[in-house]
This record gives sequence, C-alpha cells and structure tokens, in this order.
Amino acid sequence: MLSGRRLDLLDPSPMDIEIEDIAHGLARVARWNGQTVGPRAFSVAQHSLVVEAFCGELEPGWPAKWRLAALLHDAPEFVIGDMISPFKAAIGAAYKDIELRLQRAVHLRFGLPPDPPASVEKTIKRADRASAYFEAVQIAGFSIAEAHEFFGAPRGLRPINIVAETAEAAQEAYLERFGRLIADMEAGR
Repeated sequence: MLSGRRLDLLDPSPMDIEIEDIAHGLARVARWNGQTVGPRAFSVAQHSLVVEAFCGELEPGWPAKWRLAALLHDAPEFVIGDMISPFKAAIGAAYKDIELRLQRAVHLRFGLPPDPPASVEKTIKRADRASAYFEAVQIAGFSIAEAHEFFGAPRGLRPINIVAETAEAAQEAYLERFGRLIADMEAGR
C-alpha cells in the first residue's frame, strides 16, 4: 500500500489497514467499471458517501458506528476493485470469502464488530441499492424501467444528482467524513 503497509489478501490483519489507503484506492476505483457518461468516472468513494448519507436518512437515530459501517461497506474494493454482481456470482465462494475477510479486518481496525447485526446490513444494502438505482439511470445508461427491475425504486429517500468528482476531491471528502464519524464514535454518539 502507499502507506508502506503490506496487506495479505488471503489473511488480512487489521493492523495492516490504513484509512488513507482505503480512501486513496476507493477514490480511484470506478463504479460500473467506468462504463458511465461524463468526463470522469464515479468512484466507489463517492458511492460510499452516498450510501452512508442514505443510511442517515433511513435511520436518523443510528449511532456513528453504524454510519461508519455504511461508509466502509465497500472498503475491500480498495484492493480488489469493484466487480459487477454477475461476475462476482460467476467467481463464486472464493471471491466472497476474500471480500468477507477483508471486510472483517477493516471493521476490526476501526472499532466495529466484524459482523454487524443483520438489521444494520439490511439498511446498508437498501441504501446501496438506492445509490445504484440513481447511478444507473443518471450515468450508466439504464432506463427507469430497467433500474426498477434490477434495483427497485428507492423508497423513503430524497432523489439525488450523481456528479462525478475528481479522485482527489472524492478522497478528501471520504477522509473528512471518516474523521467526523470516528470523532462521533469517540464522543459516544
């Protein structure tokens, strides 16, 4: 990693994970494998910020630790990239196992339980699908009908406009939000 850490993908240690490496990687990983309109790719870092914000709308009373889990929901992609769901399914259990090991190490590194409660995971997944819906219709060429079929219509969330930022801006925003959530966790919020 740029931090100088050596991360073993098959047996990741929480001590080898740095938020700067995560933010740097996610800001440079393109959602939709870069198959989007516009001069810039919409990054996984930006997507993660949207998902975390949606979780705040869906669960306004959530403690900072669950909001942090939402921000970090795609953290393994800082080293393994963002693969589309059909490809993940084709690769099968080996990919999911590596992804899960990385996710657990990330969670432990930042003071989260390795496996959040099912209700938390369900809310994060709902927010993830809502972000994917808006991304699909605004930048990935899906019709509204196609997006409804694949992701379902977002319910209980305000519509957003997807605007791809530079990698530097996405990285800075991700680190800033991470810092606020960590401070809230330390303050017991």
